[in-house]
Amino acid sequence: MKKQIISAIKSDFFKKFSIYGFGQFFNLVTPLLLIPYIVKVCGEENFGKVSVALAISFVLIVFIDYGSELVGVRDITINRNDKKELQRIFLTNLVSRFLVLILVLVVSLVLIFCLPFLQSETILFALSLLIILGQYLNQSWFLQGVDNINWISISNIISKIIYVIGVLVLVVKKEDYIYVNFSFGLGTIISNGIFTYLIFKKYDFKFEKISKREIKDFLKRDFKMFSSQIFVAIQLYSPVVLVSFFGNNFMAGQYRIVEQIIVTFKTYIFLFFNFTYPRVCNDINNNPSKAKRNWLIINTVNVLFIVFLMLILYFNSEIIVTFFNATTVFDLSNLLKIAVFIPILLAISIGLKQLVLGYNFQKQYVLITTVSVIISLILIVLFLPIYKLQGVFYSLIITEVIVIIFYLFCIRKRPNHFLAKDV
Repeated sequence: MKKQIISAIKSDFFKKFSIYGFGQFFNLVTPLLLIPYIVKVCGEENFGKVSVALAISFVLIVFIDYGSELVGVRDITINRNDKKELQRIFLTNLVSRFLVLILVLVVSLVLIFCLPFLQSETILFALSLLIILGQYLNQSWFLQGVDNINWISISNIISKIIYVIGVLVLVVKKEDYIYVNFSFGLGTIISNGIFTYLIFKKYDFKFEKISKREIKDFLKRDFKMFSSQIFVAIQLYSPVVLVSFFGNNFMAGQYRIVEQIIVTFKTYIFLFFNFTYPRVCNDINNNPSKAKRNWLIINTVNVLFIVFLMLILYFNSEIIVTFFNATTVFDLSNLLKIAVFIPILLAISIGLKQLVLGYNFQKQYVLITTVSVIISLILIVLFLPIYKLQGVFYSLIITEVIVIIFYLFCIRKRPNHFLAKDV
């Protein structure tokens, strides 16, 4: 066992994961450091407004990504040794997503100036659109596929440093909350823009005309995965919007404080998926006899790690909530004790999701995602008036359990793919 552990630590996989984890560490820590400052300067109500605008931007990001983090990663991974094909995939993705970006920006600006819910904070929502522009320049899907982990980490570090500096410099009084998301967007634009340029230089990509047919094929082929990710984004980011709409911005701020603590671990889980998903796809494609064992080891360790962290969180909830300058520590502490179950369930479902996507069960995945999101939204709307903020977390827990059951059913329906005994 000792030799296996030492061998695992010295492995190339562990080294790359460590580099990747160090870069993503900034993604996890930055909000935790900034939120207490933002709440102290701007108050929980204005922090709630910022959270709503950020949540809407994150939903729009799914349009900009257009399934690249799933389909794109897989395509690049399979063709990483074919330079000509890499260029074709990259340029087609870039051009097609640019058209989507223009459409999203135009529609978003129209809605911001027309819908009363958004019109009340026109400047905040307009400045928040910089985030989706920065996401268009985010080519981490390509870098994951070619296994260039260093650049992903460096890009994250640069963007978060700019974000922190922007908030500390621009947000100095209560009404400066409008510059929080602006700083976030500025950081992503600068860092992602730099690495988009470097990708062209390193891989010697040349601009060439992309035919309308290729663009049409891209948009048509990836639409199902894109649409499924829309539902995922709605599930992740709609709660704070619903809390603000059916409750108030103060409640939204409270929810966001607890959620941000949990999001720290959820972000790690999603990053874990992004990092290990290409390997799972590669094992399934090239080494199916070992795919089961590798997948089981990686995800079991990850789930146990999350359980350990959630136990620490549960027994120190009051101390942790106090750090965020909240005005209702006791209530938020109790909410946090409920919310700790979400990352544990998510770690399990993410592992199963790798198999569902790795074996190309895309139709089943889209169906599962769609149904679970609808259930989640219905539960939130029903539970929020009765159980207040606790009802939101109850609904998220129930939804995650349903997703796990659906994934297991999907995998077992085709046992020859994974659950069959290795030969």
